[in-house]
Order: sequence, then C-alpha cells, then structure tokens
Amino acid sequence: MNGLSFKISAWDRNARTGLLSTRHGDIQTPAFMPVGTAGAVKAMMPDAVATTGADIVLGNTYHLMLRPGAERVAKLGGLHNFMNWHKPILTDSGGFQVMSLAQLRKMNEKGVTFQSHLDGTKYELTPERSIEIQYLLDSNITMVLDECPRHGRPKSEIAHSMELTHRWAGRSRDAFQERSGYGIFGIVQGNIFEDLREESARGLTGIGFDGYAIGGLAVGEPQNEMFMTLDFTVPHLPHGQPRYLMGVGTPADIVGAVERGIDMFDCVMPTRSGRTGKAFTRRGELNIRNARHAEDPRPLDDHCTCPACRDFSRAYLHHLFKANEILGPVLLTWHNLTYYQDLMMGLRKSINEGTLTIFTERFHNDKSEGDIAPL
Repeated sequence: MNGLSFKISAWDRNARTGLLSTRHGDIQTPAFMPVGTAGAVKAMMPDAVATTGADIVLGNTYHLMLRPGAERVAKLGGLHNFMNWHKPILTDSGGFQVMSLAQLRKMNEKGVTFQSHLDGTKYELTPERSIEIQYLLDSNITMVLDECPRHGRPKSEIAHSMELTHRWAGRSRDAFQERSGYGIFGIVQGNIFEDLREESARGLTGIGFDGYAIGGLAVGEPQNEMFMTLDFTVPHLPHGQPRYLMGVGTPADIVGAVERGIDMFDCVMPTRSGRTGKAFTRRGELNIRNARHAEDPRPLDDHCTCPACRDFSRAYLHHLFKANEILGPVLLTWHNLTYYQDLMMGLRKSINEGTLTIFTERFHNDKSEGDIAPL
C-alpha cells in the first residue's frame, strides 16, 4: 500500500461511508476523532477510548513539541507506543495555535516563533519543522502547517492568510516523507468567502494531497454560515479522497456536515463537557450538576451501554460532581465519547441502508422533545 488507501462504500445523496486504511489500522468513515492533545484523551484510559468505538485519535504538534518533545517520543518508540494507542493517530500541525496563542507568537513567511505558555522558552515552528515533528511522533495522518484567521476579519486579510497557507502547504508537502500507510492532508482556508474557498481548494488539489481538511470554521461563525460554506466548498474537493472538517463540533454540526459529504471530525466538546458535568443524550444536553437530578434514579440515557448509563443513576452522577469526586468527570467523559461514536455508527448505518433522511429527522425530533420527556 502506497500512502493511505480510501475506499468509498456507499452514498446517500452527498453523504458517504468509506474505509480509510493506514499503517496502524482502518478507520470507518464518517469518523469522529477524540482529542488527545498532549498524548492522552483527558480522563480516559486508551483501552476505554477504544471501547467507545473510536478508530483514531488526534494529537497536537505544538503541545507535544513543548512537552515532552518530539525527539524524546521518537526515542521511546513513537506516539503509538508512548501513549499505548495502537490504532491510527492524526496530528494537528500547530496551525490552530497560530490563532489561539496569537499573544505568544510572531509570524512571518518562514514560519511561526512561539513563546511557550509553559515557561517562556522560544520555539520556531516552520512548515518543515512541523512535518519533522509529526514524522518523529509517527503520526499516520500529518497535517500541513497553516494559518487559521479568526472569523470576522476583513476579506483582504483572509485572502493574504490563505495565500500564505498555500505556500506553507507546498513546503509541507515537499518535506513530507512518503511511506506505506502514512499520508498528509492539505487544509482549505478562505473563511466564509465562496471565491476564496474555491481558490484554496483548487490550489491545494494542484499540489496534491492524500486528503483535504476544511479549516477556518467553528471559529465563531453561526451554524448556518458553516453549512453554507461547506455547501460551496465540498464540490471543489476530490470525490475519491477523505474530507476532514477540523474542530467540529456539536452533534447537530456533525449530522449537518455528514449530509454535506464530510468524512472526518474532531472536537474537544465531548471530553471538555464531560469534565464540567455536561452530558450529551439522544434527548439533548443536560447538566448533571442541576438539582433536579439529585434524586433521579434513571440513567443518563437508557439506550446507551457505557458504564455511566449501565451501572449508575443520574442521582449518583450528580452526587459525584457535587462532591468533586474524580469518578464523575471520568464517567461523563466516557458517556459523551460513547454518545459521539454511537452517533457516527448510526450515521454510517443509515447511509449504507439509504435511510439517512429518516435518521436525521429522528435525530432532530428526539432533540426537540427534550430531556423532560420520559426516556
């Protein structure tokens, strides 16, 4: 196998299912990637992440560059061995931190110089260094270094940023070392501007990548603008290669994006929410800290098979959070990741059966009934 292999299994209008094959295993798409920024999915053991149904996790180049360091991870056998996750790994290039850590970095044509948020040490991250770090980590899917501008910036500024991203993408592609079961994705930018998104897609496909990510969304724009952007961007991406919507999102975001032909997602939402007492269920979201759960004997969701739902009541979970017991965040994180993977499994099944419309209607109807309705 040269690079990555992606085979589409079924279509239902624009949505599709597929199998993305890597050196460390296969990924069923549409797929959700739990975020393991620093080499760990917060509050979860690796085998527990696998039991939720996850085929792949995401790591972050910037954070692993700072601590423990890519060279150290390589000496210890690569990130798969280091974190005891032997399925595929995708690594973000550090491009998101170009935006999120704007106060701690300086950027020019060469790349980005970061002042570490940990100890103030300066680190230079160029496209070439980003690719080298991801190689040392042994990432199955490498991302090009890009600039991700904030939503609402002037179009001229978005265009300038996009052009820089294209130049960095070319340098990233040149630095990438081809090997069997590994690949590199380009990142389409252009914010919500149709002509810029088309230009970006054409520029990146001209360079040639194993897959294409859509970046610069879920950065403050309303959902309708995100969906509108996908509507006019996805048609410009190759049909036979995976499409990855970065940093998305809520369950409704994911369902709408799958309908528009997206194959891969990542987001901190299920893990971050689990640590703060927020649970996703088929009836909608709930805050387990609320007093109404204090004597509720029901599970979070009686259709869920995760340990939180199988073994414990809402009342007990409420108690754990009120008592600041660490088991509470562990159980809710486990539940939320299970919910997300069950959602992906349901989407794949409905696409394969040609019943996606029925699935999405039921998804939205269940949410509209709310959690007050009997489960």
